[in-house]
Amino acid sequence: MTLSSLLLHPSLPLLPTKFTTQSNNNNKINTLPTRFKPYSCLKSNHSSITKSHKLSCLEELKQAFPSKLSNQNNDTELDDESFQELVDKRCVDNVRMLIVDSVQHAKAGHPGMALGMAEVGYVLYRHVMRYNPRNPKWFNRDRFVLSAGHGCLLQYVCLHIAGFQSVQLQDLQRLCKLGSRTPGHPENVVTDGIEVTTGPLGQGVANAVGLALAEAHLAARFNKPDAILVDHRTYCIMGDGCAMEGISHEAASLAAHWKLNKLTLIYDDNHNTIDGPTTLAFSEDISTRFKALGWNTITVEDIHSNMNSFKDALCSAFRENEKPTFIRVKTLIGKLSGKEGTSKAHHGTFDEDDMKKMRQKVNWSDRGPFHVLPMVYREMQIQTDHGERLEEEWYSKLNYYQSKYPEDSVEFKILLNGGLVPGWESSLPKWSASEPVDATRGYSEKCLNQLAKVLPGLIGGSADLATSNKAYLHDFKDFSQPNSPWGRNIRYGVREHSMAGISNGLALHGSGLIPFAATFLIFSDYMKNSIRLSALSKAGVIYIMTHDSIGLGEDGPTHQPVEQLAGLRAVPRLLVFRPADGNETAGAYKLAVANRDVPSLIALSRQKVATRLEGTSASGVERGGYIVSDNSGNDLPEIMLIGTGSELCLCEGSAKMLRKEGRRVRVVSLVCWRLFDQQPKEYKEYVLPPRVSKRVSVEAGSPMGWREYVGGQGWVIGVEDFGASGAYLDTFKKFGFTEENVTRATKSLLCD
Repeated sequence: MTLSSLLLHPSLPLLPTKFTTQSNNNNKINTLPTRFKPYSCLKSNHSSITKSHKLSCLEELKQAFPSKLSNQNNDTELDDESFQELVDKRCVDNVRMLIVDSVQHAKAGHPGMALGMAEVGYVLYRHVMRYNPRNPKWFNRDRFVLSAGHGCLLQYVCLHIAGFQSVQLQDLQRLCKLGSRTPGHPENVVTDGIEVTTGPLGQGVANAVGLALAEAHLAARFNKPDAILVDHRTYCIMGDGCAMEGISHEAASLAAHWKLNKLTLIYDDNHNTIDGPTTLAFSEDISTRFKALGWNTITVEDIHSNMNSFKDALCSAFRENEKPTFIRVKTLIGKLSGKEGTSKAHHGTFDEDDMKKMRQKVNWSDRGPFHVLPMVYREMQIQTDHGERLEEEWYSKLNYYQSKYPEDSVEFKILLNGGLVPGWESSLPKWSASEPVDATRGYSEKCLNQLAKVLPGLIGGSADLATSNKAYLHDFKDFSQPNSPWGRNIRYGVREHSMAGISNGLALHGSGLIPFAATFLIFSDYMKNSIRLSALSKAGVIYIMTHDSIGLGEDGPTHQPVEQLAGLRAVPRLLVFRPADGNETAGAYKLAVANRDVPSLIALSRQKVATRLEGTSASGVERGGYIVSDNSGNDLPEIMLIGTGSELCLCEGSAKMLRKEGRRVRVVSLVCWRLFDQQPKEYKEYVLPPRVSKRVSVEAGSPMGWREYVGGQGWVIGVEDFGASGAYLDTFKKFGFTEENVTRATKSLLCD
């Protein structure tokens, strides 16, 4: 079934939800939940604090702040704002002590950033962000990213007190333990409430840009004047290390260029890295840098003594309608401890004397480890209840949207349910041998554009190589604000690393977007860490990598990949395809799209190859490797030629020569090693019979890894040095990639 046919059936249910179509309040059906308004929104959930609520907190506040609260009987007459300030301060004290207790109990961890940014984490989770811990995947929730992933304890503590079932007190007590839900850096596949996996510094900044891009794009496509379904913000905490990594600069440049005004980047300016003070290697004015990029920049000078200064900064971010906001928060790393303000606070535990002093500073001496004040849970319950109301109102709006905008609602439903239309596979091209020959990048272009017609979530672009990669959706506009934010082509410029990190954010937004990212295979090295995180975090990004071998020719060894395929195949979970023709290219796309929790990389040729090699098939790609041709009949072959990509035709050409001489020859396409390795033993031995020891592999790349398939007696025809500049046929000949050389090597092996 195609997308257009689905749109003819608006009666399809929009979404399975726990909420009914009936509203239990007096709100008009087309009235949206009120979006946070500057400053007043930060107090809206406690604008009318009851006397009983004050009384429930009074004794704790008196004990914590004896100089601010006397023993008078009229303490409950304290104005609401002053009362809330004291409550917030005490809650932050509790957050810090949970951080300390977790590190001490685990005898491991990174308390420094978490202690320094405790106010920021608490304010976001208590007063600012829209979320529902009872349904962590609610679509219109605000997104939070911890790019400074070593500070994960702050997020774990906030998730716990906010009521997320994924982080109980027992989980805080199992910090960094094998199998725990509180690993040493945040992992989205381990802990509900974690949006993306972070750790390598700067990656989270790019992820956050991807999340904000997804929001802006979907808002432009689906929001109506009377029905706004897509309206959430993205918050990201970065540290000094993130600021130093180049990926953050690349991503920040794009965020400003794209005018992602709902993105707020919060910079933990604590002047320390692992080796010591940032003055060792970092002296630039980071705020001026971001201002030059086009960001709204704000500095918070005194968050430890005035949390409202951070709230004011957030209000400024909410008022900004065009620029993303960069909030520089000056903090003390390891706040409260004896290591405060030094790099020693970055990681490690605290000695007994320091622990005692910390407890004394916050009047905590009579509390045991992992104590949580009832007041803290009550405060966070207010935000939890608020988030649940917002979600229920959002589903009411969704039902209204379905009735008034049935066609758009069907497409929205497809996206929120994964983005795959029933029967989408049938849109992929089918090739005949009579069609004009092209490079596999050309066959890829046809696949991509056919898929775009039926997959509403397919979105992506190239790092300034769209015409070379053939990675452009011709029927769709470029993403651009304010001109065409609904566009599905993303212009990344020459920013390969951030392109991959942003693509991870798009994939993990949870809205059915299917991102693709394209460049030359050689430049995958710029992207490697983000590609690895795609696999680790189960982000189904499709990497389109053209110019996949020395066969690209004239650009020479700086642009000719040799070792890249071997390195990429080593990445766990990553599916690396190197298709030989149009058939296999279509098969690779089918699998790349279908595997939404596994990233794929499709390596494509610049040079032309046959549209359809005899014996290849799109379905064969599903098993990673399959028999292309064999003249052995009921006997075993004398020799097997195993190839990938553009070299498969060399194997087939050589086989034809040998068969004319009476030799029994099998040709095998090993288009995706990982999928082949996952097949049952019986199938693998059927394709590559163990009794046939004479084997030759042919691939214009590093020979590393091929020995597993050709065995100890086989030959590996590969590239063991850098390539060379020249016409591709001359380059191939120089390195032995001709039918004649493959045939010569095969005959030599047969004679052994």
